[in-house]
Amino acid sequence: MHNAKEQWDHRADLSEQAVVDRHLSSLWRIPGTSLGVIAWPPTTRDKLFVRWHYWWQAHLLDNMVDAATRRPTKARLNRIRRQIRGIKVRNLSKLTANHYYDDKAWLALALGRVADMQKLGDPRGRTELIDNIYDGVDSLTGVLPWRTNETFYNTPTNGPAAIIAARNGNLELAETLVDWTFDHLINDDGLVMDGMRMRMHGPEIVTAIHPYCQGVMLGALVELANAQRRAAGVQPGEVSDVGMKHITRAHGLVQAIADTRTTDDGVLHFQTGGGDGGLFNGILVRYLTVVANALASSGHQSDQARAQARQMVLQTAESAWRYRLEIDGLPVFGADWTKDAVMPQSGGLVGSTIAGAVSSSDIAERDMSVQLSGWMLMEAAVRLWD
Repeated sequence: MHNAKEQWDHRADLSEQAVVDRHLSSLWRIPGTSLGVIAWPPTTRDKLFVRWHYWWQAHLLDNMVDAATRRPTKARLNRIRRQIRGIKVRNLSKLTANHYYDDKAWLALALGRVADMQKLGDPRGRTELIDNIYDGVDSLTGVLPWRTNETFYNTPTNGPAAIIAARNGNLELAETLVDWTFDHLINDDGLVMDGMRMRMHGPEIVTAIHPYCQGVMLGALVELANAQRRAAGVQPGEVSDVGMKHITRAHGLVQAIADTRTTDDGVLHFQTGGGDGGLFNGILVRYLTVVANALASSGHQSDQARAQARQMVLQTAESAWRYRLEIDGLPVFGADWTKDAVMPQSGGLVGSTIAGAVSSSDIAERDMSVQLSGWMLMEAAVRLWD
């Protein structure tokens, strides 16, 4: 068991080093800044951060926190400081200057984890960002739109917002967002669908099933149930009805993922490609790990859900590691964790932004998003041995 943890720890270190070496760069040579270059090998425009993808940078920051929580070193803490400064400078305005509520929610989650570390203080602008997200709640539906002045209400926005609300004591909002999702966006398999568009003729469900929708909803269920239990004075490990509605939903969602979205070997399998999709599997794994480590006890069913979540993450991590490429001793993860990774190359098309979403590069492995998910998966595997 001790050896398993050491092995995953080493793999996480190598995955971190791969992203640091290939993607991390100072922003416009400004001292004390860094950002992740969105592709490797990069185009000149990418090196200049003409495009930089706010929400990818938030997940890079989240991964940096994973590594620094695992083993806080001076270099890791400095990296976090530089990344936050890089995001602030590159955004060319306050952190709230972004029309996309999902982007802002991802960054607020990462900054919240920085604050929780207590080694770096509470990042400036974090509470303002959270208030901005709360202010975005639509009075008609009670939930957040994907973007300002939009009538598309989706899980990738409301899931992270519910996690933020639960972690910051706004339990009423967290419950509203979670209940709305479960009332409107669960399909016949028990999986969470993408969202709801309000049309002139009424609501239209966007039925696509993405891994990160399952992930953020699992995170929201666990965080909300735990926050409700704390508020009611329920002790950790104590059997109680408090939060049971959300704990039971988490059991069902973990089971649905295991039943419908894993291979015969128990490896998570969603086709996501690169671009924004490159992050989707990593986000699912992050929150399956939250289930495995933090889902409140309610007897046998919670034990089973925690064990299932743990098993899915570890099996998937083994598969992703097995199918990696190695360049200069450091991993390149595949966009599909059940197939050999493809060597990223210069030339060819780099992903472009269309209607607010980033498409995949010709070779998905070139996208930083794909490599962040691989690193996220390795960090998750380490946490399961704590």
